[in-house]
Amino acid sequence: MKIIFLGAPGSGKGTHATRVKTELGVPHISTGDIFRENIKGGTPLGVLAKSYIDKGALVPDDVVIKIVEDRLQREDCKGGFILDGFPRTIYQAEALKKIADIDVVINLVVDDEAIVKRVAGRRMCRCGETYNVAFLNGADTCAKCGGKLYQRDDDKEETVKSRLEVYHKETAPLIDYYRKEGLLKDVDGSQGIEAVYADILKVLK
Repeated sequence: MKIIFLGAPGSGKGTHATRVKTELGVPHISTGDIFRENIKGGTPLGVLAKSYIDKGALVPDDVVIKIVEDRLQREDCKGGFILDGFPRTIYQAEALKKIADIDVVINLVVDDEAIVKRVAGRRMCRCGETYNVAFLNGADTCAKCGGKLYQRDDDKEETVKSRLEVYHKETAPLIDYYRKEGLLKDVDGSQGIEAVYADILKVLK
């Protein structure tokens, strides 16, 4: 099955895509993860991507399309895949149509105010664990490895608001685009994690 997860930054795309990946046994392809790998490695693409991401802006279409196209040609994608963070524009969606036939687009619906609260409260650990200050009770270390928690630059409140502005301008039009294609399914992403996941599984079945 070939699935796209749509939704604003912080709507839960990555969380639920990871769970669906395990359920279906297909790769979860996150453009954000690809960029973060390049940023960490200090590659030319990483340096370029960071200059856009730190401002809350989108990485240019043609760069993203090339990365995704190369990834979808790998052997593990033959049985299907989950795209998270791509496409972000109509231009990217049209390019994707030439690369792959999508089965369903899951749109996680969460209002902006809830997203700002959710994302600005997110804290990360170098080991990969993610937390939210609402549930940390003042703790600033990882429960798994004891590492110091930190806030990503693109999770700061002013950057989140900037990212949401970009999302509404550039990415939200994909909702109508995929609705017209007959592929879009809305899921209320403001519910608890288990309720959202149960609704996603209903869509997939």
